[in-house]
Amino acid sequence: MTTFDHTAAGPSSPSFAVHIPDAELESEPLDPGQIVSGEPVVTGRTLWESEDGKQLRGIWQITPGVVTDTEANELFVVVSGRATIEVEGGDTLEVGPGDACVLREGDRTTWTVHETLRKAYHISL
Repeated sequence: MTTFDHTAAGPSSPSFAVHIPDAELESEPLDPGQIVSGEPVVTGRTLWESEDGKQLRGIWQITPGVVTDTEANELFVVVSGRATIEVEGGDTLEVGPGDACVLREGDRTTWTVHETLRKAYHISL
């Protein structure tokens, strides 16, 4: 595994590999208004960001609890953990290790995190 300094990331950054299950993450405090129940804690790490800031790739983790969110255009793959994602006016998605999920920009979601969930993501803003 290559050690990666995400502060240097950009379109001209070299190729790299990160072992997602062991990657160190940084605190990303939740807006208290998003918490429905429990005491979920969010951590993450941006691995790459386009020069214009409209494309992001990274790792994100949330501990058990229930939170709401308004989504960006995102593709993610769950590495560990389980959650139920209710999309307002749409489907209820059950996700766990190995599942790929696509959320559309503007989707209003409620995440019920059953087991600490870690995902690798690509977001288009």
